[in-house]
Amino acid sequence: MIRLLPLAAALLFALPVLAHELVVGDLTIIHPHIPQPAASAMAAGGFMVITNDGSEADYLIGVETDIAAKSELHESRVDANGMGSMTPVEAIEIPPGGTISLEHGSYHIMFMGLKAPLVEGQTVKGALIFEHAGRIEIEFMIDPPGEGGHGQEAASE
Repeated sequence: MIRLLPLAAALLFALPVLAHELVVGDLTIIHPHIPQPAASAMAAGGFMVITNDGSEADYLIGVETDIAAKSELHESRVDANGMGSMTPVEAIEIPPGGTISLEHGSYHIMFMGLKAPLVEGQTVKGALIFEHAGRIEIEFMIDPPGEGGHGQEAASE
């Protein structure tokens, strides 16, 4: 039992790194991350959870980073026939007292024209631009490769 204590302590202290969050005003940004794309990928997806504890909606209207030539907000949808599509969006609403998840198959960030390979465990600086909260500096964690990422298909385009 005593031998397990250091392991348990290490895991406990590692949790904040794996699930980092940032609170700025009424917004909480939880674990901004990018699943590691293939080394040859030209695009990657960015994901996180954003909570708005305020009484008014705010809108994510942009993303800035130096890792790619272009960063856009996107939405993925599947129609009644099972056909998927991904389109840019002007803004993502974070409702008052609500939470929005940027995740596979929904809203997300597209990093297009990657300038260098992204390596698991690395962090990359960026900024989220909100209509009301303004520019918020963040760090994206490069997480292990995940299913449904954008790196594979972008590398073959």
